[in-house]
Formats: sequence, C-alpha cells, structure tokens
Amino acid sequence: MKVLITGAGGQVGLELITHLLARGDTVCATDLKERPAAAPADVPWRHLDVTDPAAVHALVQQEQPDSIFHLAAILSATGEQMPNVAYRVNQTGTYNVLEACRQVGVRQLIFTSTIAAFGPGLPDLVPNDVPMRPSTMYGVTKVAGELLGEYYHQKWDLDFRCVRYPGLISAGVPGGGTSDYALHMYTDGIKRGHYESFCHADTRIPLMYMPDAIRALVDLAAAPRERLKRCVYNIAAMSPTAAEIAESVRSAVPDVDLTFCSDPHRQAILDSWPRALDDGVARDEWGWHHEYDLDAMTAHLVPEVRKMIEHGLL
Repeated sequence: MKVLITGAGGQVGLELITHLLARGDTVCATDLKERPAAAPADVPWRHLDVTDPAAVHALVQQEQPDSIFHLAAILSATGEQMPNVAYRVNQTGTYNVLEACRQVGVRQLIFTSTIAAFGPGLPDLVPNDVPMRPSTMYGVTKVAGELLGEYYHQKWDLDFRCVRYPGLISAGVPGGGTSDYALHMYTDGIKRGHYESFCHADTRIPLMYMPDAIRALVDLAAAPRERLKRCVYNIAAMSPTAAEIAESVRSAVPDVDLTFCSDPHRQAILDSWPRALDDGVARDEWGWHHEYDLDAMTAHLVPEVRKMIEHGLL
C-alpha cells in the first residue's frame, strides 16, 4: 500500500513512518519542516503547506496514494497563542486534504482528532456520542474536521476514519499540547532532575503511550469497512492524576524533584477536557485494546528518554 502522511515531522508522524515501513508500506512523508534527523533517510520527504490548496492537490495527484494519514495540526496550547494560524492549518488544511482526496480519487483518509474536541459539563466517563462544545480553537477545528470527514464519507463515499486521541506521551520533544506536563515529567525530570507541572496535582485527563496510539491508527485503517458503523471513535488507555504520574516517574527515577504550580490559563483548558473516555465502541467494532498502563509506560519510556538524551535529541 502507498501511504502519504501530512505533518509527518510531528510527534505521531515520525513513529507512524517507522511502523508503516515495518509492515511493508511505501511511505511519502510531507511537512512544512525540513526532514528531521530522526526520520528514515530512505523515505521521500516533501515540503507541503496544507493551507495551500493547489500545493496539496498537486502533491496528492503526483503521489497517487492509496491512503492519507492527515496529522498536520497546530496543538491546543500553541493554538490558543495563535488562533488564526490554528484555524488556517487545522480547518482550511483539513478541507484542502479532503478536497484533494475527492478530486484525485484517494480511497481512504485517516484523521486524528482529540479529547480537546469535547467541552466542559460532560460525565467523568465520556461516551463516543455526546454534544461537542470545545473551548479552544484546536478543539473547535477538530470537531469541524470530524464533521467534514463524515460529510465527505456520506456525500462522496470517501473512506474517512478518525480516532479521538487522549493526551499522547512518547520519548520525544513536547509538541505544544496542553497535556505536555505529563511528558515533561519524564523528559525534564530525567534531563534536569526537576520539573514543575503547570497543573494541579489532582488534574486527571486521559493519556496514552505512543506505541498504543500508533497501533490504533494502523488497526483502524486496516479494519474491514463493513464492521464499522461510524467514522469517529474514542480510544482510551489510562487516566492518571498528575500526582500519580509523578509517583510513577519517581519509582524509576528516585532522585527526581517533581512539583506542581497551576497556570490558570492552561488549567482551565485541562479542566474542560474529559477525565476518562469510554472506548467501548472501538473495542466492539474493530477490536481496539490498549497494551500500556501507567507503570508499563514508565518502565518502557524512561530508558527511551535516557537514550534520546545521550544522543543529544532532547
């Protein structure tokens, strides 16, 4: 299968490339960024601004992919600092990619949404289908992306599939998301010996380790369409408090100093997100299941972060 990835230089994209290559796919990576050092040298790396409709169409026409993984986005914290940019990248960019799929005849589009698509006032365990009232530009544009994708599925039979990601954690540079406090506990905690989280110790949001996140995308893409009764799915793994994450990090890095000092703006965003996601629909329809809980993630992640530091990548 030939796969094109937008936003390939981000947190998800680089690990997705490795996974797709390992299963034998041909991959074309695209991003505004230059090729990162961590990207496989033998993968074509194309400059692409998803806000430019002519450029998106031309590249999709040239590459003729079977499937597009559309990852290009401005995340929540950065998006609140630059809402106009977040709108152009997340909203206009998604429309441009959908249109290119329709015009060129791409069979499948995999889209990444987020817990930021929800809003306040929902139950502690949020089901798949609830009113979506996001409080950030990131969330607003992701809800719009979900709805646009469903429209293209109904109107033009595009095989649009979407996961709503929890906060994601991996051994990489934090990407500007409001859930980054969790990753910083590992990266800054190990590299500097200390980190002060910008949230309350009892803050609880859904989180997921990157290997599970990548597997979710690939498994959803491969699921038989006839098994799927919808286009958009909650996926879940764990929902620890910030204090519980700190305790898990301390179990592997005993001398680390982890403290908490809530930033009102980012805390308000975190407080508007679900505390846990109900992913029963994904489990029933395409066999989704997570493999990493908090302590399993810590046991795997700490050595990975140490390796990244040793190689000067963090």
